Amino acid sequence: MKILAISDIESPYFWDYYEKKKLADIDLILSAGDLRSEYLSFLVTMSSAPVLYVHGNHDTQYKRKPPEGCICVDDKLYVHEGIRILGLGGSMNYNDGEYQYEEKEMQRRAKKRTLSLMRHGGMDILLTHAPARNINDGEDLPHRGFETFCHLLDRYQPRYFIHGHVHKNYGCDFHRYDKYKDTEIINAYEYCIFEYGGGTAGK
Repeated sequence: MKILAISDIESPYFWDYYEKKKLADIDLILSAGDLRSEYLSFLVTMSSAPVLYVHGNHDTQYKRKPPEGCICVDDKLYVHEGIRILGLGGSMNYNDGEYQYEEKEMQRRAKKRTLSLMRHGGMDILLTHAPARNINDGEDLPHRGFETFCHLLDRYQPRYFIHGHVHKNYGCDFHRYDKYKDTEIINAYEYCIFEYGGGTAGK
């Protein structure tokens, strides 16, 4: 299964210079947040792949105009063709905005999914907006990662952890790919294409 992971900025590669062939072999699109609803609706319309998304800390416009034809997996364990995807959007709380959480709040959100995770035997993909604490996150509060995500990776050992929120232009040591124990980590900033259980392509 070929998956397109996206986050944070709308890629001109798909939007401004759209060509049908660029999305032709994509089987699933995962949005890690902070993208315009029109962009997600465009991708789901122009491809045959479903678009699953979580909220970024700047996605307040989704309440007024949610992405049409897309599926919100925030606070859900969603199964797509046998792949179990847990969605936990949002960032650290830095100004009491929408989709911002204290560590204990994120911990409670994750705990509420425990029964569903047990029923399905765990998860294959953890999809979030923020990174995990001390795994390519920032030291400033807005871009600090959640320790809760580390606990989830330790307990359920998903194949992939996909997040956004940490941009290339932040001056930090940006990593597109990383690994935590047996989990492959992908920063979906702009876009990344990968084969589920296989290699990666794109940016």
